Amino acid sequence: MIDYNPNDTIVALATSVGVGAIGVIRLSGKAAISIANQSFSKDLNAKKSHSLHFGKILDEEKNIIDEVLISLFVAPKSYTKENVVEISCHGSNYIIQQLLALYMRQGARLAQPGEFTQRAFLNGQLDLSQAEAVADLIASNSKQAHAIAMQQMRGGFSNEIKELRQQLIDFASLIELELDFSEEDVEFANRDELRKLVNTIQSVIQGLIQSFQLGNAIKNGVSTVIAGRPNAGKSTLLNALLNENRAIVSDIAGTTRDTIEEILNIQGVEFRLIDTAGIREAQDQIEAIGVEKTMEKIAQSSILLYVFDVIETPPEEVAKDIESVYKEGMQLLLVANKMDLNPYAEYKHYEEALSIFNPDGQVAQFSIQNFIPVSAINNMNVEHLKNTLYKTVISEEITSNTIVSNSRHVEALHKSHESLDAALNGMALGVSSDFIAMDIRQALHHLGTIVGQVTTDDLLANIFSRFCIGK
Repeated sequence: MIDYNPNDTIVALATSVGVGAIGVIRLSGKAAISIANQSFSKDLNAKKSHSLHFGKILDEEKNIIDEVLISLFVAPKSYTKENVVEISCHGSNYIIQQLLALYMRQGARLAQPGEFTQRAFLNGQLDLSQAEAVADLIASNSKQAHAIAMQQMRGGFSNEIKELRQQLIDFASLIELELDFSEEDVEFANRDELRKLVNTIQSVIQGLIQSFQLGNAIKNGVSTVIAGRPNAGKSTLLNALLNENRAIVSDIAGTTRDTIEEILNIQGVEFRLIDTAGIREAQDQIEAIGVEKTMEKIAQSSILLYVFDVIETPPEEVAKDIESVYKEGMQLLLVANKMDLNPYAEYKHYEEALSIFNPDGQVAQFSIQNFIPVSAINNMNVEHLKNTLYKTVISEEITSNTIVSNSRHVEALHKSHESLDAALNGMALGVSSDFIAMDIRQALHHLGTIVGQVTTDDLLANIFSRFCIGK
C-alpha cells in the first residue's frame, strides 16, 4: 500500500506523456490551493469551488513559465474530497517538467501510481470496486468495455453486493444473538427462512459468476485462433476479416511461419485474431517451430476458427484434424473455405464424419451452426462469419444487468458461495449456531473484499499500483 499521509499534497501529470496541445497537472491535498497560489499571477485564496482562472505562472525569479487555465475544486467537492487544483498548460514537455519541479519545490511531492484514486477511496468518495472501474474505464477500447466500466463506476455492481451483504448481516445478527443465549438453547433465526435466504443469495452470486466469461471477453478481448492445414486459406481469411492485406498470401505451402496477431472489433467486442502456421509435418526446423507455436496458441484460445479447403480435405480428414486440436472449453467454428470452387459442398456431407462431436462423445456437440461455408478470396459469407463470432460470445443483447469483468471479484464471489454452501450443509447436519455463524462471517468477509469494506494493505497496494501516476 502507498504510504498514506493525509497532510501530504501530491502532484502529477494527469494527461499522457508526450507532445500535445495541452497538458494537465493535478495537485491534491490540504495545501494544494496555497501551493498553486504562490506562483500564480492571480490570488486563488477564497475563490469558489468549481471555478476557472486564467493567468500566468511565474518561477521564484518572476520569470513567466506559461500562461495557463487553473480549475479550482475546494474540499470536499472534488474527486479526492481534498482541495484539488488542475493546471491546464501548453503540452510542451519542458513546460510540464518546469511546473512539476516548481510545485515540488513549493511543498508538494510527486504522486505514486493510483494515489489520487486511492485518496478518493480512503476518503469515502468511491468504494473499492468503483475505484477499480476507473482503471477499467481508462483502459476501455470498445463500446461494450466502456459500458461495463461505467456501470460499475456508477455503483451498480457495488449496490448489488452491498444489498447481499446487508441481507446476510440482518440474519447473522440474529445468529450471533443466539450465541449469547447458548445455554438456554433458543433460536432467534428461523432456519427455514435462513436456508431460503442463502439459496436466494447463492442464486444471485452464481449469476454474477457466470457473467464473468462475457465480462472478461469484453474487457480483455477474445483470443481467436485461425488454424488449419497449409494452403487452406487462413491468411486470406484473416485479410478478408480485417478488410486489408495484413498477411502474405501465396500458393506456396508454409508461407506463414510465425503467428500474426491483429484486433478485429465486431459490434463493440474485440477479437484478438491470431493467424498461425499450417498444421502438417514440418519440412524444416523453422516450420517446425511455427507449427509448435500454432499448437500453443490453439491451446490458449477461447475460439478456434478451423479453416479447411473443401476441394482438398475430405470429411474424414476434417474430423481427424478437429479431434487433434480441440481443447475442453473451447468454442469451435468450422470454416469451409474455397466454396467458389465447390459450391455444392454442404454440411450434410460432413455430418456423419462429425458425428463423434456429440454430448457423450470425446469432444463437444457439433452442428450446422458451427459450420460456416466461405470463399475468403471473394469475401463470400465473411460478414456471416463475423456475426457468428459475435453471437458465439454474446448470445443476446447486453442489457443493464450487472456483468462481472474483474478476476478478483469473481474469485471473491466463488469463495463467498463456498462459505454459504458450508452454512447450508451445517444446517442440514444440525450443527450448532457458532459454526453456522462462522461460515456466514466468512461469506460476509469475501463479499466485503469486493467493495472495500474489508481490505488489507497488500490488496490495496496490488490494486492501485496498476494505475497510471496521474490517476
